[in-house]
Amino acid sequence: MSPLSLDEAARIVLGHFAPPHCPHSFEALGNRGGFSSARLWRCEGALGSSCLRAWPAGEPSPHRVGWLHHLMTIARRAGLSVVPEVFATLSGATWADHAGRLWELQSWQPGRADFHESPTPARLQAACSVLARLHVAWETVRPESGPCPAVERRLRAVRGWQGLVRSGWCPRFSRSGENPVDPWAERAWRLVSAWIDRVPGLLEPWRERPLALQPCLCDVWHDHLLYDGERLTGLIDFGAVKVDHVAVDLARMLGSLVADDRERWDMGLRAYREVRPLSGEEEALAVELDRTGTVLGAANWVRWVYHDGRTFEDLAAVTRRLGVLVERMERWPPLL
Repeated sequence: MSPLSLDEAARIVLGHFAPPHCPHSFEALGNRGGFSSARLWRCEGALGSSCLRAWPAGEPSPHRVGWLHHLMTIARRAGLSVVPEVFATLSGATWADHAGRLWELQSWQPGRADFHESPTPARLQAACSVLARLHVAWETVRPESGPCPAVERRLRAVRGWQGLVRSGWCPRFSRSGENPVDPWAERAWRLVSAWIDRVPGLLEPWRERPLALQPCLCDVWHDHLLYDGERLTGLIDFGAVKVDHVAVDLARMLGSLVADDRERWDMGLRAYREVRPLSGEEEALAVELDRTGTVLGAANWVRWVYHDGRTFEDLAAVTRRLGVLVERMERWPPLL
């Protein structure tokens, strides 16, 4: 569907929502720097700004969207105003089905994703405290016990990569300079080749270990944390939520915000522990999930672009994401 057609579909969908939330104007934002085919609009109405989202065509299921909205509502009721409020349609549902997509309308969270421009201790502590509060709010929702699912996902990704390489696949990098991803991907290829066989050994101690599991964000990173000054004002994008171990969120967030700065890792973990208990074992798991996730994140980008043929609207954003992973791995000590 063309952008113009999607804008018309958005106009129709907005009519499904109750009058207080039905906006008088909206602005198309594309995918707002994201990497999926979701689309966003900023809407203005009598109650202020809201965000209309069209999920990618054909996914996720209505059941999953309803579950995500349920979790967001639980977080809001626990006092987490940084989590967007989900608005109901005239039928009482929190999503609408139109033009082959599911749609949702949420409050617009103010602020900017600019932690790296001002990486102060107060900002880091705010992010970790809010994450802990979210985990507390969700800990009684589908609590389980078992091995950490993030560990198995990483081991599965390693097996997939190794299978591709054994089959003879090798990415082809252009020398024309037309694709800005190529130089970073070539460096990533070399680094992943050096590190990926070490990933199973780093994760093996955790593969069968039973741990407490609960809903986790699973993709809480720099661009999903909005700030106004020192204050965290938005925690956005709940699309990757899964039942997992809380260490997966700590790994993703701290790795994204402070990379390998162990002093700031300790600062963030202390802020988290002030709200929610965290054992030394769980902290150690977060460190290993971060390190192995960095290697596999680089591998994923190379595979997606050069094997799977995935296309992305914003190649500059892809280049930045891959560049961060590559530069971080290049700062690691040489392999023994």
